Amino acid sequence: MSDSCFSDGPRHHPGLWGLRIAGLVVLGVIGAAIFALVFGWFVMLLWNWLMPAIFHIAEITYWQAFGIIILAKLVFGAAGPGGRHGHGKKHGPPWVKHGSWGGEWEGGKERWRYYREFWDQEGKKAFDAFVERRKSGGETPPGNP
Repeated sequence: MSDSCFSDGPRHHPGLWGLRIAGLVVLGVIGAAIFALVFGWFVMLLWNWLMPAIFHIAEITYWQAFGIIILAKLVFGAAGPGGRHGHGKKHGPPWVKHGSWGGEWEGGKERWRYYREFWDQEGKKAFDAFVERRKSGGETPPGNP
């Protein structure tokens, strides 16, 4: 048997498991901090390489680059877990309920797979006929007198 704290043998100690998890958390925090510092340095290098040459503006320090990253995060938000994905846009296939219009797709994915076939056979013709009626003044849009 190995001395690994992941083994289920007689040498498995719950205390070592907790220490190992705590160590991984500490290493994760240190890794994230190092990544943030390196990313700030990278932003500073890119800014100082491009912006003065293109826009004739001053070079920035490391801490100013780090501040720009934080400002961008505050202004534009996050795209990860807990962040705003597209500022309220609905994602996913139309057969998944997304608020008020989800009920229109009762039958779900099974009905949706026929949409392409419907559009190819009947939908385009029906739409073109609708457009011609509208152009000729034969039909008013709903809600308009």
